[in-house]
This record gives sequence, structure tokens and C-alpha cells, in this order.
Amino acid sequence: MVDDLREGTELPPLRLPPITRTTLALFAGASGDHNPIHIDLDVARSAGLDDVFAHGMLSMAYLGRLLTGWVPQHRIRTYRVRFVAVTPVHAEPTCTGRVVSVRDGRATVALAVTLADGTTTLTGEAVIDLS
Repeated sequence: MVDDLREGTELPPLRLPPITRTTLALFAGASGDHNPIHIDLDVARSAGLDDVFAHGMLSMAYLGRLLTGWVPQHRIRTYRVRFVAVTPVHAEPTCTGRVVSVRDGRATVALAVTLADGTTTLTGEAVIDLS
């Protein structure tokens, strides 16, 4: 796993099922984020959108799942993301990570969430303690 980690190491990707309206409703309840643009089609359309879209924090949670599936949570020293595009309902996100540096007992991992059409919706970085 992380014993022989080196620059360029790819984390096993996390491929997720399509984002459904049920997924969005359940995430709204779990997170407390009931912004109607994520769950109410009429509100989304009144904002000029074709449909609702996923919470950005849902994608961030999926990336967190990628990390904690790779290393124990207590090894994650920093974790940050940048939201770069919306995740539409029915999209199939894939979370990826690649080690960009290993030094002083820590690995820096570049992270991304991409959709099947190639759209990147979220980018980020995590620092992992290797000791």
C-alpha cells in the first residue's frame, strides 16, 4: 500500500454509480444542505438550469472515501478541494488520485473527480503522513 510509495503512484480509482435524485435527497438529509437547487426541479429551472445537480460537498465526500479506502483516516494531514464544474443528475463520477511528491515522511496526492464525458468537476490535494 504505502510502504513503497513513490512519485507517480496512482491510487485505485473509485468509480461511483450514477447520481440519482434519491442520492441527492439522501445527501441533503445527511448533510443538512437542503438547498433546493439540488433537489427541486422547479427551482433549478427558475435559475436557468435544465435540471438539479449534485452538491459539491457530495463529490468532496466521495474523494474523502477514496482517501480513506487507501489509508487510515488518522494519516490524512490536510485535504482541500476546488469545485470546478457541476455534477449533473445521472452523471457517473470517478475519483482518482496520484502521488505528486514524497518527502519528509509525507506524500502529497493530487485528487480529481471526473465524469464519463471527461469533465473534471473537482480538483484537490491531500497530504498523507507515511510514518
